[in-house]
Amino acid sequence: MVRLRPRTSAPTPGWPEYLASRAGVARDPRLARFFAAGCPAPETPIGEAPMAALDMETTGLDERRHAIVSLGVVPFTLGRIALSRRRYWVVRPSRPLSEESVTFHHITHADIARAPDLEEILDELLEALAGRLVVVHFRHIERPFLDAAVKARLGEGAMFPVIDTMSLEARIHRQSLLARFKRWIGRPPASIRLYDSRARYGLPPYSGHHALIDALATAELLQAQVARHYSPMTPVAELWS
Repeated sequence: MVRLRPRTSAPTPGWPEYLASRAGVARDPRLARFFAAGCPAPETPIGEAPMAALDMETTGLDERRHAIVSLGVVPFTLGRIALSRRRYWVVRPSRPLSEESVTFHHITHADIARAPDLEEILDELLEALAGRLVVVHFRHIERPFLDAAVKARLGEGAMFPVIDTMSLEARIHRQSLLARFKRWIGRPPASIRLYDSRARYGLPPYSGHHALIDALATAELLQAQVARHYSPMTPVAELWS
């Protein structure tokens, strides 16, 4: 079993202070409520932290040129996944669907024809995330896309701390001394994609590229990562970004 050492050299992001400051200046009441809910303190053990896995499907990978088409949220803790409280939305993107994106996530023009705009479900989405640590697989999609989408509609964004399960896999399989040695002797780097990461922990295969299924898969992956490499007592500040 690999036990990772605390990353004490990196400064702890001041997320609670940031969220509190945004709560005091947010103009939109939905954002004000979201920021006022805050987040767990940095020293909170991950085993005590309420979390919500978030995944989204988009029309592409650049939040400046592409848009969100669906979102899935699954509330959970280390000990329990609350499937009965899962949420899933298909939303009408502000940019046109491409043939490539339809092939990828199978959301068609007919699916979005009567779908709501993101702003219409924003209150429900923020309520599902409020006060929880958001868990994603690759934070450079979910966080910037949501921030850009909210900013485009409300004139102010929505930044928040996340635990990135892809980043946690990278620490072990891309950045560790063993991983670097394997690259030095010519071995290809380990895949840190969601499907391959789950396989390393013996988690069952799943049908990907559906926001709700991928959110559930991400929640299960974090539970497995903490069980193998960390501890329920690990402070959340060692895991969040």
